[in-house]
Amino acid sequence: MPTNVLVAYGTTNGSTAEIAEAIAGVLRKEGLKADALPAGAVPDVAAYDAVVVGGGLYAGRWHKDARRFVRRHGKALGRRPLWFFSSGPLDPSASERDIPPVPGVKRAMARLDVREHVTFGGCLREGAEGWVARMILRNGKGGDFRDFERIEAWAAKIAHEPAAV
Repeated sequence: MPTNVLVAYGTTNGSTAEIAEAIAGVLRKEGLKADALPAGAVPDVAAYDAVVVGGGLYAGRWHKDARRFVRRHGKALGRRPLWFFSSGPLDPSASERDIPPVPGVKRAMARLDVREHVTFGGCLREGAEGWVARMILRNGKGGDFRDFERIEAWAAKIAHEPAAV
């Protein structure tokens, strides 16, 4: 039976959800069963053999749904292969260099023995929710800085990691 992987995410405007869907899509192509679900909608992780958790970055913090998911399911997550990703920089920096996890994510990584964390570029489009997002867009700082080739390569690496299957 194929390994069942959950890709849980916290997002406000959908960019992180699209990254999670891309990760789940690669895992499925690699022969695994994978679900990409909003972190706030996951009642239990018992049905999953491995978990990937992602959150959009807002003011130096992971999206609240991702933070709450990790707290709520911490004990179960600590017994499974676990990876984290963040999305957020609204510039090409995430594709140019390794961006370390924000402090709250770093603490959760140590507590839960997370195998790896990666930060991907973010995306902020016209019509985004929130006054901060509108201010960023008004100042011409929006755009799509996600690198889907890099995202897909990371997902393929997860699919082939020992004990991930």
